[in-house]
Formats: sequence, C-alpha cells, structure tokens
Amino acid sequence: MTKQKRVLALSVGATLMMGVMQNVTAATENNTAIELRAAGSLKAAMTEIVGDYQAATQQKVSAQFAPSGLLRKRIEAGEKVDIFASANMKHPQALVAANAGEKVTMFARNQLCALAQENVPLTTANFLETILDPDITLGTSTPKSDPAGDYAWTLFAKAEAMKVGAQAALEQKAHKLTGGPSSAKPPKGRNPYGWVMANKKADVFLTYCTNAKLAQKEVPDLQIVQVPQALAVGAKYGLLVLNGASKDTAQLADFILSEKGQTILARYGFQPPEQ
Repeated sequence: MTKQKRVLALSVGATLMMGVMQNVTAATENNTAIELRAAGSLKAAMTEIVGDYQAATQQKVSAQFAPSGLLRKRIEAGEKVDIFASANMKHPQALVAANAGEKVTMFARNQLCALAQENVPLTTANFLETILDPDITLGTSTPKSDPAGDYAWTLFAKAEAMKVGAQAALEQKAHKLTGGPSSAKPPKGRNPYGWVMANKKADVFLTYCTNAKLAQKEVPDLQIVQVPQALAVGAKYGLLVLNGASKDTAQLADFILSEKGQTILARYGFQPPEQ
C-alpha cells in the first residue's frame, strides 16, 4: 500500500470511528433516565404510569417515592431531580419561590378518609365523637414531612368549629405513625397503613382515601369510613419540572396530564384536577 493510500485509509477509519462514537454518545444521552420523585401515596398509580410511558417512548425513568416534605428537603439539599410530583401544592410552590422551577401544575386530587379496626364502631355520623373518645387510639402521618399529616391537622382545626376544645384534644392524642424521618418502616412490599393497622398501632388512622383502599386490599377486615362533610379535607397534588431537567422531562409531565395518565390515576381513586 502506498503512503497516500495508507493516509486515506486512516482518514476514512477515523471518520467512521468518530461516527460510531457520536452514535454511542447520542444513544447514551437518550437513555439517561428521567429522575422522578413522587409522594408515597402515588406509588401504585405512578408506577403504572411510568411503565406505560417507558413502553411508549423507550425513555428510562428512575422513580423514587417518599413523603413529599422529605422529598422537598432532598431537592433543596441538591439532589438531582427532574420532576417532582407532590401530594400538595405547597412543597413544589416553595421550590418555585426558591427559583428551582417555574410553574406548579395541579394534576390530581384526593380526599381524607379514616381506616378503622373491625371492632371500632366508627361511622360518618359519629365520626368526631368517636375519634375524640379517650379510649380510641388515633393515628396520623407526620405533619410538615408528609402532607397527609398536614391534612389531618386541618381536619382537627375544622373540628374546633363543631366542638370547643376538639382541636387541642385531637392534636394531643394523635400518634404520628408514618411519613416522618424516624417513622418505623414496614417490610418491603407491605402497604404502610395496612401494616400499621395490622400491628394494632391505632384504632383509627386518618389517611388519603386512595391509601385506605390499598390498605384494605392487604388487610380486608379494615373499615373505610368517609369523613363527614363538615370535616372533609381535600388534597391537591402538584407537579413541577425542575430547572435544568433533562430534555425529555416535559414529555413525561405531559403524559401524566394526558387522558391516559389521568385514566390510570382515576383507576386508583384519584380525582381529576380542578378545571
């Protein structure tokens, strides 16, 4: 081979290698997982949404679930997160106020319900009287760390309008059993609320209606009792794409808000966002 031909061959080889490296780099970039952090109450529904999204787009999503308040603290501490699905609007709005994102979108709603042990005579009609009973152990999630706890405290405040002294009595007797940084963790694969109730940690536990349904599937003897209208507390779920998010994150947000995503959420008991 002449010197000129060797130079040409090396040049062609280098060009081909550069093209291969570019293709590998592009594939690697395209396969970078979107980092999703979502409220624990969304785990079942969001796992299905993520599975459908990945199947449709071939885009990887790395999802982790935890109490929204704890997730917010992790994001504020610098954890790399692309999209945050919170069980309230407050935590993502706080991130917007700190210039970590631009807009919070409500994507679902929920309601507070009560889980009760089989032998507890709790009804919607005697709700406040029963949870105020000193012999009834009342469980909640942890306020500030978990929005479900904040919503329970909102219910306690509403109770004051129905019975003087009820708010202080309920706040004092409530056992913060889940959602806090030091809360006992259930075994892997167990529903935390079903596990708490199966272990008789509370006679009545205030949680989202969606959580209550999942807990009852695991512990069929549990009762689900609707909160009376005067004490009813609704939960608004907020979605935030963080600044610096990977380029495909907006597509995942759109999928969650799409008819398909909303249908999955509805199947798990979530209500659509306010129009």
